[in-house]
Amino acid sequence: MVKNTIAIDAMGGDNAPKSIIAGLAISAVRNPGVEYLVYGDKNKLIPLLKNRDSLKNIVKIVHVEDWIRADEKASKSLRRAKTTSMGLAIDAVANGEAGAIVSAGNSGALLAMSIFGLRKLSGISRPALAAVMPTISGEIVALDLGANIDCSSQNLIDFSVMGIVFAKNVLGKLNPRLALLNVGEEENKGSTIIKEASSAMERSNLSKYYVGFVEGDKIITGNFDIVVCDGFSGNIMLKTAEGTAKLCSEYLKQIFNSSFLGKISFAIGRSSFLGLRKKLDPRKHNGAVLLGLNGIVVKSHGGADSISFAHAVDLATEMSIGNYNDLIKKELNNLKSMH
Repeated sequence: MVKNTIAIDAMGGDNAPKSIIAGLAISAVRNPGVEYLVYGDKNKLIPLLKNRDSLKNIVKIVHVEDWIRADEKASKSLRRAKTTSMGLAIDAVANGEAGAIVSAGNSGALLAMSIFGLRKLSGISRPALAAVMPTISGEIVALDLGANIDCSSQNLIDFSVMGIVFAKNVLGKLNPRLALLNVGEEENKGSTIIKEASSAMERSNLSKYYVGFVEGDKIITGNFDIVVCDGFSGNIMLKTAEGTAKLCSEYLKQIFNSSFLGKISFAIGRSSFLGLRKKLDPRKHNGAVLLGLNGIVVKSHGGADSISFAHAVDLATEMSIGNYNDLIKKELNNLKSMH
């Protein structure tokens, strides 16, 4: 496997392919030595690369005229896996030509194609979308964020295993603290599935990581390293957090632009306020990893701009070069055999 080569679906996403190429240019500066296999329409891609000298020697365009539409059903997209930019980029990982694939395209299609093309890890019932989210004191990994709308208690346990391994190997947490997202912290709260998963966790080898239930407003406290939930709840949680960050940024902008005194206040504390704006910028945490597959798959937001997409490529690069998937498979097998 070529760990320093990343496969890119250049046609997926609302702003493709312009934001994709611009994002690659940003990530390439931060990750020297990485090369990119870019799948898409060369007639649209070549003009975008024309004035980007930094990319000319590290980007190889693989001409593909077809791509997956945003509203396309996963079942339909699967039949076109061998003729679309997304499907061929996934194939590059399956064939060992690339260490990871990044796409801002249709989530359902990416999930279906990745499972079909890369296969699930042994012992994992379903893959899960995981993403890193900021907290008061650091970062937390949350999963599932939309790959599985309905989940069994066993699915939640599998997600927990993958979350623990991700937190250890990607976030560097030696003894990560894991919580199940719930409507209350009391033992009698929540659905039957969540209660069953909690009881099973407490009885298993995973109990040393498990700290109980967490409510939505406590996720940002920094008292947890992993939050596990079904994909329905997780997707709402993620989108609400991103919306709240944008709301806070908009409020700050209104305050500083609303009066002469506000503008003076901004001028005085400019560096601090700009630092706060960077922390609130959801683009810096763009990129969800599809865990549980024999390959690294990173899903970027469909509406990602160049800055957002660059962070998704950064994440794919870090996981590929850092050999994280092999580490995840190894520790996953160890944990699964012990619980």
